[in-house]
Parts: sequence; structure tokens; C-alpha cells
Amino acid sequence: MAHQDEAADPGRHTATTTEQGPFCVARCSCGWRGPARRARSQARTDAKNHTGE
Repeated sequence: MAHQDEAADPGRHTATTTEQGPFCVARCSCGWRGPARRARSQARTDAKNHTGE
């Protein structure tokens, strides 16, 4: 059985944070976008909660 690369899995959520001026926003490869936050730590928490980690 062939091993699938995790990055190639289309069902996997990959969340990142992006700076937008004084705000930080969590975004996911599925199209989800969290609220703009002033605290980077809160944006990271939003991303973590979305991905279920």
C-alpha cells in the first residue's frame, strides 16, 4: 500500500496567521477565516481551535 504524503491530503486543514496592519488573522486552506485580532496569541488560538489540535 502506497504511503500518502500528509501535505497532499486535500481533507487536511492547514491554518496560518497573517498580519494585516495592527491586526492578525487566522486563515485555513479550506477557506475559513477567523476574526481580526490585535493579539497574535489569540489568532493562533483561533487557528488551533479550527484545526482541532
